[in-house]
Amino acid sequence: MKIYHGIEDFARLDFAVVTSGTFDGVHVGHQKIFDRVREIAARNNGETVVITFWPHPRLVLHPEDNSLKVLNTFEEKAELLREQGIHHLIRIPFTKEFSQLSSEQFIKNILVDTIGTKKLVIGYDHHFGKNREGSFEQLKLNGPKYGFEVEEIPRQDVDHVGVSSTKIRKALEEGDIETATHFLGKPYALTGRVVAGDKLGRMMGYPTANLEIEVKHKLIPMDGIYAVTVVHEHKEYGGMLYIGNRPTINGTKQNIEVNIFDFSRDIYGESLTVKFYKLIRGDKKLSDLEALREQITLDKIAAHSILEKLKK
Repeated sequence: MKIYHGIEDFARLDFAVVTSGTFDGVHVGHQKIFDRVREIAARNNGETVVITFWPHPRLVLHPEDNSLKVLNTFEEKAELLREQGIHHLIRIPFTKEFSQLSSEQFIKNILVDTIGTKKLVIGYDHHFGKNREGSFEQLKLNGPKYGFEVEEIPRQDVDHVGVSSTKIRKALEEGDIETATHFLGKPYALTGRVVAGDKLGRMMGYPTANLEIEVKHKLIPMDGIYAVTVVHEHKEYGGMLYIGNRPTINGTKQNIEVNIFDFSRDIYGESLTVKFYKLIRGDKKLSDLEALREQITLDKIAAHSILEKLKK
């Protein structure tokens, strides 16, 4: 898959099959759109193109609203689209200036003149352009003039799986990992850099890698202990991950730290990806460090049991 960080470097295609959207999560509803895009391209010897926007438009248009948490960083989204078999990914930097582009300008300047769109596939209720004025009906009207066809994925095709990025965010914020996994079609993942901590876990016999998540709008699941797998240098390990402010020691700052099973390397400064499988328990204050150590021992047994069941 070729990635373009802007429209300027894109070379017009002979037969481009295109879809456009934020696609946060690249969930099973989005995947129905990509399936159709690939199908049309294969039938017409064409190439698939996904147009997406980063930052998320809501973060630009409503910077005062800190409520939106994204399911994917751009890098994560790109990797998921690569797995979907997309040929070309165009990242359009979303700015207030770009938000003023009319739907007619978007169609002519980007879809037609720059990309060479022959077929456009969109999800139901898709809107685009200034004030979201562009619609499926407008695309159908403009298609014959500009030489492309448009197809809308019917509402029932997406609704029957009951999926939306909003529902996935809510599930993760409530620790409902199973629902989020079902809607995403894969485990939710966090990627972060390993930074130095106070080595409390090591002192208690459970050394942890403390993760710093560099994209501040990335969604962090509910506080608690999770059974996870950890990807480091393309190898996957079992583990248990803690999210919380460590109430037993009266902590005030949220920590994200993972105990990686059967792993003892020094990886400060390196990147880890954590995949969530199940919430073991919520965060809670314990009487003292010895009680905490005993609880962590039980958590590790539970994490091993959950991960072993997944292998069967």
